[in-house]
Amino acid sequence: MKKLCIIAAILAIALAAGSCGCCNDGDGYKIEDGMIVFDTPARVEGQKSVLGLAVAPIETVRVGFVGLGMRGPGAVERFTHIDGVEIKALCDLMPERVEASQKILARRNFPEAASYSGEEGWKELCERDDIDLVYIATPWQLHVPIAVYAMEHGKHVAVEVPAAMSIEECWALVDTAERTQRHCMMLENCVYDFFELTTLNMAQQGLFGEILHAEGAYIHNLEPYWPYYQANWRMAFNQEHRGDVYATHGLGPACQVLDIHRGDRMTYLVAVDTPSVNGAKLARETMGAETFANGDQTTTLIKTEKGRTIMLQHNVYTPRPYDRKYQVVGTDGYANKYPVSGYVFREGQVSNDLPDIEKLDEHSFVPEEVKRALMERYKHPILFDVEEKAREVGGHGGMDFIMDYRLIYCLQNGLPLDQDVYDAAEWSCIGELTATSIEHNSAPVAVPDFTRGEWQKIDGYRHQMLK
Repeated sequence: MKKLCIIAAILAIALAAGSCGCCNDGDGYKIEDGMIVFDTPARVEGQKSVLGLAVAPIETVRVGFVGLGMRGPGAVERFTHIDGVEIKALCDLMPERVEASQKILARRNFPEAASYSGEEGWKELCERDDIDLVYIATPWQLHVPIAVYAMEHGKHVAVEVPAAMSIEECWALVDTAERTQRHCMMLENCVYDFFELTTLNMAQQGLFGEILHAEGAYIHNLEPYWPYYQANWRMAFNQEHRGDVYATHGLGPACQVLDIHRGDRMTYLVAVDTPSVNGAKLARETMGAETFANGDQTTTLIKTEKGRTIMLQHNVYTPRPYDRKYQVVGTDGYANKYPVSGYVFREGQVSNDLPDIEKLDEHSFVPEEVKRALMERYKHPILFDVEEKAREVGGHGGMDFIMDYRLIYCLQNGLPLDQDVYDAAEWSCIGELTATSIEHNSAPVAVPDFTRGEWQKIDGYRHQMLK
């Protein structure tokens, strides 16, 4: 509770600071009561919401993959383990990558797919009339151009994280999905982690009481991995952009447990960062760059309409253990994923037929045997269907496979997807919003309502399942 009070105080101070006229109206935003507010474009006539969008069932989902560098080949492999899928086309800038993925199909006894390569091969793929879903795993800057083009050609879209790189791009995804009535799902895999799914189920069943606060992060020293990004695109992006440019892994699970745009919404944020020391050093050594915008550590605080809070961290530069935080703070319980996974509950909050129940202590994690029993009892329904296969196929321990499986399951059964285009926009817009806050002395910045006022129409987040 002390931690929550500190967070609230910081937010209040930042809001007060913003009211002192720390910045002037800028391109695409204005100042309202001391808060930076980005413009919300009007929904054009004939365009309608895709909240809860369900389309006719697609018995066999025909897929085209664009981007076969670091993430794409793994996705191709995973899709060969899902029933009711045809892989129709493969595309990458480099033809040799396409050939490498063709070998995956041959090894798995799938027919050869159509091959596309070059700067605009993806356009030819999107124009095909035998594809239902375009799966995009390219460098970030290509996500929106390809996703928009695919939807405009009647395709559903699954796009790697972050889905968009600016507020303008977020609105482009939203408006195109609404205009075409096509699905646009961001491929946020961390919401399918076994611990996150089980904890979400616990929260939805009331084990933590009222949820007050959640935390997430992307803390992952990328120094060994920078050379693998084709043409150094990721380092180059970070060199030019301040703020939390990769927020979705931490924010996605937090938003689901807080029912964001399904009964609550993020209203504003403030962000701070440290100087770039390690990032700047790497950029000098690898790019000859004299400046580096992205701070080594970025921290963000977010307030919701219901008064709840979210804390995010981003650090891909310093030596630290991998960490996504994932903390859920409730009035009657607590969940923590990193660095040690565990749960804390008030006395009497969980069933007394669990082992070692008498050892529960509100100041420490439940015993390991109790944790295992709780995770089995509250295992998310999705995991009953697919856990064993997910662990076998893999992909970040299985969560990548669950993500792909759920995407196809929902399309095959005509159900709303687990993540909609508003999730993609909300989770991706954090990059520009945090940069704007930091560049204006950590002023408060309003989080756009990408649903345009419809965030209360769905009562709580739920994965859709066949009855």
